Amino acid sequence: MTTGTGSYVWRFDSGRVCLDLLATGEPVAGRQERIDGAVPLGQWLVGAGLVPEGTPLTAVDARWVRAFAELRGRLGELVRAELRAELRAERDGRPSRDATAALARVNALAAGAPPALRAVRRADGTLVRALDAEPECAALLAVVARDAVELLTDPAARARLRQCEGDSCRRVYLDTSRGRRRRWCSSEVCGNRERVARHRRRAALARA
Repeated sequence: MTTGTGSYVWRFDSGRVCLDLLATGEPVAGRQERIDGAVPLGQWLVGAGLVPEGTPLTAVDARWVRAFAELRGRLGELVRAELRAELRAERDGRPSRDATAALARVNALAAGAPPALRAVRRADGTLVRALDAEPECAALLAVVARDAVELLTDPAARARLRQCEGDSCRRVYLDTSRGRRRRWCSSEVCGNRERVARHRRRAALARA
């Protein structure tokens, strides 16, 4: 899924919210950082489904931005350590010091209480999700950290972790395809770029 927010188009197609947060660290359109302020972070929180649309986010500030950036960095250490372990096909039992510190931090954040939810009725009578109170940063960090804990402790899900094979793309995603042969984070984005590049190479060879 993609969501347009201002000058960005957020993508939520990694398969898990923790991987979607990790993906926000990938450069796009020459920008090294996409969550570079309170407004982009608030938009991402809504797009990721961490808060229902229309939720007041007046408390989101630079402190929140730093906290989510820190969690993203810790997730990167953990997830890429798991990918390296899968590539080795066996574990040596000696995780890196960075991965050990990252695990401790993610576990600490996951121990927090997530936001309390309630159901409210719209004017048309349908029930929708709402938060019981304005969300706190620690509560939303806990949701993402718990998702990472659940992912990395589930052997079946962990085995589906992949890094995109697209040029200059390091997105990590869950391969839920039949046969587990998915090569790109998105067939429409990196996959299409690869197909275009192959076509151009073939055309260049034909002209030569």
